[in-house]
Amino acid sequence: MTYSILLQAQGSGWSSMIFMVAIIAIFYFFMIRPQQKKSKDQKKFVEEIKKGDLVVTIGGAYGRVAEIEDDTFILEFERGARIKFAKSSVSMESTKAANKKATA
Repeated sequence: MTYSILLQAQGSGWSSMIFMVAIIAIFYFFMIRPQQKKSKDQKKFVEEIKKGDLVVTIGGAYGRVAEIEDDTFILEFERGARIKFAKSSVSMESTKAANKKATA
């Protein structure tokens, strides 16, 4: 009788261990891994910015890259306004979206 109770307790220990491993795996594949991929893609995008690209900053400013320096760039807006930004402040590129609209 005592032996069967110990086996049941041991079985529930393994099942809870498997459950915890499953929760950690799900958390990794649905939360951590996509965020790492997104971060890597953003870093790659920032490194590939070139003169003439249309970009959007984190603050929502749309402009064309006029000059590029080490870790900064100068963004040119309408009417010739030019502002210096850090490369990390770029949110996304809008050149490809503008080209798709023009060809459609």
